[in-house]
Amino acid sequence: MPDEILKTLIIGSGPAGLTAAIYTARAGLKPMVLAGSSPGGQLTKTSLVENYPGFAKGIDGPKLMNDMIEQAKWNGAEMKWESAAKIEGKQGPFTVTTSAGEVLRTHTLLFCTGASPRRLGAKGEFDYQPKQSTEQAVWGEGVTYCAVCDGNFYRKMPVVVVGGGDSAMEEANYLSNICGEVTVVHRREGFRASQVMIERAQSKKNIKWELNQGIEEILGNNEKEGHKRRVTGVRLKSTKDGSLKELKVDGVFIAIGHIPTTQVLQGVVDLDEQGYIKVDDRQRTSAVGLFAAGDCHDSRYRQAVTAAGMGCKAALEAERYLAEHGLS
Repeated sequence: MPDEILKTLIIGSGPAGLTAAIYTARAGLKPMVLAGSSPGGQLTKTSLVENYPGFAKGIDGPKLMNDMIEQAKWNGAEMKWESAAKIEGKQGPFTVTTSAGEVLRTHTLLFCTGASPRRLGAKGEFDYQPKQSTEQAVWGEGVTYCAVCDGNFYRKMPVVVVGGGDSAMEEANYLSNICGEVTVVHRREGFRASQVMIERAQSKKNIKWELNQGIEEILGNNEKEGHKRRVTGVRLKSTKDGSLKELKVDGVFIAIGHIPTTQVLQGVVDLDEQGYIKVDDRQRTSAVGLFAAGDCHDSRYRQAVTAAGMGCKAALEAERYLAEHGLS
């Protein structure tokens, strides 16, 4: 067991974690960030981000996250390119074992690991997403998991929304005000969505329905003949008789849910039935001294700016907690 106990340890390096790192570093708490092997969160897989305040013409997603990392480091945060493999303790100090086997102890723990969208698993799904890592992201290839984030890039174009829950209805309603035509594709006749959300979608003249249908394949040009890689349509397969048909669309919005990255917290804090962390209005979890921020607990908004705001709240609450316990 290490002798030194950190004042605060942040797990996750998306907008929530990095905002928390900036605030706790500026407060003199000398935070350590377990940034993971692929730091930056989901925005590193996005190209142009137009809805993050402060950038009049938008900003490249990987650049935004890299700038946040550099800002956190400049303010004094220490980065480790590891993740948390094990967390122990019902209140601070917590013991965290990293993916590299290092054992850390911390008085406060800020958990900001985010969530990942559920994948459809259809052929072509991964062929038409923005490239990531060090490559220059190419916008608008056609497969996306967030209408609010990406809908504006499909203005007046035909798109499909895949799913049958409230999220899919919200996506369809949002896109109906932007896109030329929105087709909801769902594998069943009935929906999991609430009746009010269904009725709202059904009232929109440019929302069409393909029920008892699944996405067999996402079609596109795949950079053939010198054209930019992009979606050109989808092949649907009937869940009743297996028949196939094609729709010409420019975008595929997959809305079948998200998976919070909270497995390491099972048995440590209270989670809901979907695995999201339960927090109060001060980002506090059921474990005293452990705070959560971002998509690992937020199943509703899932925006970079809201995650950053929650990261700020968690950092301020951690600072207050340390001061109240004479640990700052």
